[in-house]
Amino acid sequence: MRLIRFIDASRRLRAVAVLAFVALALSACASQGREANALDREQYAWSGAIRWGDVDVAVAMLDPKTRAEQPPSAIELERYKQVQISAYRELGASRDVAAGTAVRDIEIGVVNRHTLAERTVRYREVWRWDAEAKTWYITSGLPNLGP
Repeated sequence: MRLIRFIDASRRLRAVAVLAFVALALSACASQGREANALDREQYAWSGAIRWGDVDVAVAMLDPKTRAEQPPSAIELERYKQVQISAYRELGASRDVAAGTAVRDIEIGVVNRHTLAERTVRYREVWRWDAEAKTWYITSGLPNLGP
């Protein structure tokens, strides 16, 4: 009789442990899902800001530490006024949401407003998750659109 009670208790304990593990795993997935969705939104907003020449929005999306240590120069900001972005294509991407990092390789079509000459520029976006601010920041700075 004692053996039967022990086996029943053991099964119940195992079932509780499995349920606890599943609940923990699902909550982790939900958290990473929210962070992944937030990354998609931020990358979409960043692409739009660069594509449409909204440099103020792009600068605001830079990692605050990067922005403080290496603010965009006046020449960089002025260069954005001299060009029109004709394309913004993702060439490849990788992300590790659990580690809070993401990278995208981008090809940007750049047209000089004065000469109408078009060229392409390659750029690597590097993103990091800020758990305190609950947002993704780009740490790679503005794309260099210079010659």
